[in-house]
Amino acid sequence: MSIKNNLLQIKSTLPEQVTLVAVSKTKPISDLMEAYEAGQRIFGENKIQEMSEKWEQMPKDIQWHMIGHVQTNKVKFMAQFVSLIHGVDSLKLLQEINKQALKHNRIIDCLLQMHIAEEETKFGLDEQELASLLSSNEFQEMKNIRIVGLMGMATFTDNKDQIKKEFSHLKSIFDQLTIHNSQFTILSMGMSGDYQLAIECGSTMVRIGSSIFGGR
Repeated sequence: MSIKNNLLQIKSTLPEQVTLVAVSKTKPISDLMEAYEAGQRIFGENKIQEMSEKWEQMPKDIQWHMIGHVQTNKVKFMAQFVSLIHGVDSLKLLQEINKQALKHNRIIDCLLQMHIAEEETKFGLDEQELASLLSSNEFQEMKNIRIVGLMGMATFTDNKDQIKKEFSHLKSIFDQLTIHNSQFTILSMGMSGDYQLAIECGSTMVRIGSSIFGGR
């Protein structure tokens, strides 16, 4: 199967309200261009340096999503062009994004990353941290970031019930927030292995790499 066919096949199964982020990390520009020519305009990268290099060389109507864990000192390298930062998990990181966005006279959209998995290694906020971040004065004062939703990763397991429980939990947190925040429109959950389940649980954005570009 070609990248184009993979992409079109996946897109044909996605509901209208679900956005596809093609996870293109480690893939050469020629692969990304094949997806681009098949109509894909949103790409997800997990290393800022690699994303910047691709941004410089590729068409400018692409939206670049930062989907990996973000180090504060690297934010400045993507502040000029990044469309959406998925993995924001601290006030400190938000403040840095806000500062760098201001330098470029931009408002950068961000998703807050929630810790829903049972593994200890995953980054993310718990519900208490989320509530205190959103109600903090520091957060209210930031004018160059916009929180547009939540992101989460389920436990890496074959247990569908557990994954469903975690996704449903994230959806319920998301629903509570949308009541008070009209900007909360994106719920980013689901990857190549579990995106159908994520969509069933209410995901509006899926991050798919290997099913489009093939394995590593």
